[in-house]
Amino acid sequence: MLSQKLPELVCPAGSLPALKAAVDNGADTVYLGYKNDTNARNFAGLNFDDKSMREGIAYAQSRGRHVLMAINTFPQPGREADWRRAVDGAADLGVDAVILADVGLLDYASKRHPQLRLHLSVQGSATSYEAVNFAQREFGVQRAVLPRVLTLAQVEHVIKNTTVPIEVFGFGSLCVMNEGRCWLSSYATGESPNTVGACSPAKYVKWEKSPGEMTTRLNGILIDRFGDDEAAGYPTLCKGRFDVNGETYYALEEPTSLNVLEILPEIARIGVSAIKIEGRQRSPAYVTQVTKTLRAALDALAKDSERYHVKPAWQAELAKVSEGSQATLGAYNRPWR
Repeated sequence: MLSQKLPELVCPAGSLPALKAAVDNGADTVYLGYKNDTNARNFAGLNFDDKSMREGIAYAQSRGRHVLMAINTFPQPGREADWRRAVDGAADLGVDAVILADVGLLDYASKRHPQLRLHLSVQGSATSYEAVNFAQREFGVQRAVLPRVLTLAQVEHVIKNTTVPIEVFGFGSLCVMNEGRCWLSSYATGESPNTVGACSPAKYVKWEKSPGEMTTRLNGILIDRFGDDEAAGYPTLCKGRFDVNGETYYALEEPTSLNVLEILPEIARIGVSAIKIEGRQRSPAYVTQVTKTLRAALDALAKDSERYHVKPAWQAELAKVSEGSQATLGAYNRPWR
């Protein structure tokens, strides 16, 4: 049996159907956002207005699940009141916690709504226990989401040096930059991924087909060339191939999805409090499949940690929704320290 507490499974809800899919397939917690720019996944056709927000919160909480609201963009000059109203609204709606990145907004929330549970967003880029402890000391933060740039040993070091429960990503797209504030994408497009909702916005993407190859560009910048026998990935700068000292390869990150199934026992052992699935911009079918699979794996770990093994069927199901149909452990097993 697992001696440590099983990590909580935190699943994305970019729509009401996705929220219900997460709850119905084993999520302990769902995270969502408003249909406005206080939300870093502010895509057309996604997210929640007041009516759907209330329905979604009631659906989850009536089934014993928690609801987190992401107010994870940075307030724009002259519009700070819009973000404060979002925090006020979250408190009024009775969400279980709000996920914040901006220190000014953390300060506002902690003083205006002292009863409201605060989580430090991954967009806050807290990669050290000093940063996490600062957020706890100054604002009473009760959980921190770590960026996807730390090795497992570094995550463990953070956990050992803070009393703040730590959440890490377990499946979905990777980000090797400042989590939502990618300087590469901002340089190429002139727009912050935090405020437009994604790095490499679609309006800047161009696909060019020529005999024998597919070329992808971002705002005119060449990102990659793919042969006819290669799957052409979405042109994000960090996942492009670069010519480095005469060798062409994925210098920063490959176009694959993070998948931690094989290291779940280690994640539980070091004391991770929650595992987060990325993908509020993804479909309810994606949410269903990933939630169901991670739930089965966590339950198997809880039942018999000594005999835990990754079932081929789990990997096959996750491969269907993985970027490039490939998976990686990302920074968790990188050799850097």
